[in-house]
Amino acid sequence: MARFVMVHGAFVGAWCWEPLIGPLEAPGHTVETLDLPGSGDDRTPVEQVSLGAYAERVCAVLGERPEPAVLVPNSMGGMVATQAAARRPDRVASMVYVAAFLPRDGQSLLDLTGTPEGADDQVQANIVVEGEPPVATMPEAASQPSLYGCCADEVAAWAIAHQRPQAVAPFGEPVTVGDGAFDEIPRSYVLCTRDRAIPPALQRRMTAEAGITDVIELDTDHSPHMSRTAELAEILDRAAR
Repeated sequence: MARFVMVHGAFVGAWCWEPLIGPLEAPGHTVETLDLPGSGDDRTPVEQVSLGAYAERVCAVLGERPEPAVLVPNSMGGMVATQAAARRPDRVASMVYVAAFLPRDGQSLLDLTGTPEGADDQVQANIVVEGEPPVATMPEAASQPSLYGCCADEVAAWAIAHQRPQAVAPFGEPVTVGDGAFDEIPRSYVLCTRDRAIPPALQRRMTAEAGITDVIELDTDHSPHMSRTAELAEILDRAAR
């Protein structure tokens, strides 16, 4: 059975994976979640939050056990997981991007949302940015349609209640992949066709540019780990075998 390491996105924390843990553990897999710096229960000051710090946290978790992991990012976590896997490809058995940003070398999240295919990103359209260093908040009224549109109302309410402000700096920081072992890591992608945070057109562009041919479509929102839990667990189980 596989070891899964889950990497969450913006505004959320390790808690967002809770609905998926049971279905993944049922067939015997191990599931590890983490809070990125400044997210969830982690209280790292915003001044210290960066894409590099995020990747270091993931690399630390990957190194805690001897066996390589199946790395599963969602949303902004795709930027983080890509950077972490590029640093420690020996610790990654495979990657399954779940409605996640999928950068090429030198790209930032803002580069991807700035493409024509990213123009309908409802997160960037609705966030409120303030402070110095800047942090972004996602208004409650925009959160459900943008992030949890196919979730049960009580699940969406639970998620919205747990959201935290998000440091903006990592959005503009490019991933450094370079040439090497990262390109040898098997990668697949779960494309969510009702996603309003990463438009399906952008997901298709990213997978095409990355040369990923193993693309599984789910008719759901940006958060299939909460809206289509059983189906996503089955996809991940198959990917790990």
